[in-house]
Amino acid sequence: MTTDDRTPDELLDAIGPAFGKLRRGVLQEVENPISAKDSTRALVLGLVLGCSRDSGEEMTVGGIAASMCVDPSVASRMVTDSIKSGYLLRVPSQLDGRRAVLELSPQGEEFMRDFRRRQRAAFEYITAEWPEADRLDFARLMLRYVDAIEGLKDRENGNGLRAAIEDA
Repeated sequence: MTTDDRTPDELLDAIGPAFGKLRRGVLQEVENPISAKDSTRALVLGLVLGCSRDSGEEMTVGGIAASMCVDPSVASRMVTDSIKSGYLLRVPSQLDGRRAVLELSPQGEEFMRDFRRRQRAAFEYITAEWPEADRLDFARLMLRYVDAIEGLKDRENGNGLRAAIEDA
């Protein structure tokens, strides 16, 4: 059965498993693969980069742990790896000098530029046989989806997802 042959319910039921497949190393299956270690580093660096650019807030190891839903010791190991690799710096907080916060080093910024180029190349490789209009539509819809996820914290009912699951 192709995607086009599925009913609306079948399509919507297939979304969760499809997202699961995306998380399981799709960037390792392309022409110029991205290693699992680089993917993990990019997750950490992306959180630091997004926090400082988007909100002007500061990112800590605890913030990394909370954002990634991992134990603080796991986040600490990830951060330490990125620091040892030269991609992250631990610096004094500008808001509270007793705290250490994270920021990207120049090497970390270059790593992220390269990672983004590789992500785009992977997308183009995976969708090479798609019509250009489909590629751009998918990109627009994916960005819209991510924006909606970001907007969840602004919704009035903080239990919206929980309520939607219970209603299903």
